[in-house]
Amino acid sequence: MANIPIDRLADELVQAVKEYTDDVAEGVRKTVDKTARKVLQETKALAPKRTGEYAQSFGITKEDGYGTTKRIVWNKKHYRRVHLLEFGHAKVNGGRVPAYPHLRPAYEKYAADLPNELKRVIENGG
Repeated sequence: MANIPIDRLADELVQAVKEYTDDVAEGVRKTVDKTARKVLQETKALAPKRTGEYAQSFGITKEDGYGTTKRIVWNKKHYRRVHLLEFGHAKVNGGRVPAYPHLRPAYEKYAADLPNELKRVIENGG
């Protein structure tokens, strides 16, 4: 342990807390990115593939703010169609089109473990 003069103790403590916070924030970002990539890959695999264009147009949007890390998996080209395929919809002349769940199962599969992974990152300091 280094000898620290008493007048520099507060500065050293602030620096140590800042390093820990930066390490944890980077670890959280990496963990959220990894989970989002898994959700994206699973969504593409489960999506209906009549032509394959719908499944390939899924992507990730990053929204980072002060103290927040958010990743949104969405369909960039056919975003209006996602809820119709995910939950099914009514036909014009009666009846229903069957649902093809693909986004929600992928999210539930990988996002369920995310709090435990984030807890591990925080406990380990990044």
